Amino acid sequence: MAPTPARNTSTRVHVVSDVHGNARDLARAGEGADALICLGDLVLFLDYADHSRGIFPDLFGVANADRIVELRTARRFAEAREFGAGLWAGVGEDRSKLIEGAVRKQYAELFAAFPTPTYATYGNVDMPPLWPEYARPGTTVLDGERVEIGGRVFGFVGGGLRSPMRTPYEISDEEYAAKIEAVGEVDVLCTHIPPQVPDLVYDTVARRFERGSRALLDAIRRTRPRYALFGHVHQPLARRMRIGATECVNVGHFASTGRPWVLEW
Repeated sequence: MAPTPARNTSTRVHVVSDVHGNARDLARAGEGADALICLGDLVLFLDYADHSRGIFPDLFGVANADRIVELRTARRFAEAREFGAGLWAGVGEDRSKLIEGAVRKQYAELFAAFPTPTYATYGNVDMPPLWPEYARPGTTVLDGERVEIGGRVFGFVGGGLRSPMRTPYEISDEEYAAKIEAVGEVDVLCTHIPPQVPDLVYDTVARRFERGSRALLDAIRRTRPRYALFGHVHQPLARRMRIGATECVNVGHFASTGRPWVLEW
């Protein structure tokens, strides 16, 4: 009698971050995978590569989008806020309601594109209070929490740290550090923002240092996960870096490439 072939027990996970409105590719991102992981920033407010895309140009036009990108890239944040405030003053409608309506429209399309199962956490431009309305069965939202996938433990920490950009889901360093501490030791540490390492936090197109987390860097050195996965910085100086025993990987290129990062074991 011929021996029974060994069962294939490998696990394949696809990881995306910084989706920024790319629902078409998101609908295919889980093909061939046992699970999809999304590290946030579903919403597209303003595309720095194509100023005609996003909530901002839809409301105020491409020329005004060009101007605000110019100011932010030059790190003239106070002028950018003043310029934006002038545009909003001319709208004559409630700003928060306009933004929420536009975000809801994007969320309806994006959450519908998630395959089953999906494990997701928030980005700094996301609006967490809206997620329970759109996350369907098969989508698990985690923030400061752990889950086991294929025998490995994954920890998730969402959101960003406070910055001059004043995006919707920015929290204090202390609150962020508490979520990192709550996750503890894991095999794969999944966050939206990177650890505070210059090559990982500098965006070569926006020409500025984004905010990374010192608490995350300390946790990587202390707990030594196999992988630390993150996004947030779209065009970093370095997409991969080893910190001690941990392979750090920026997966925040999904909006432009439409390709997930693959983890298989």
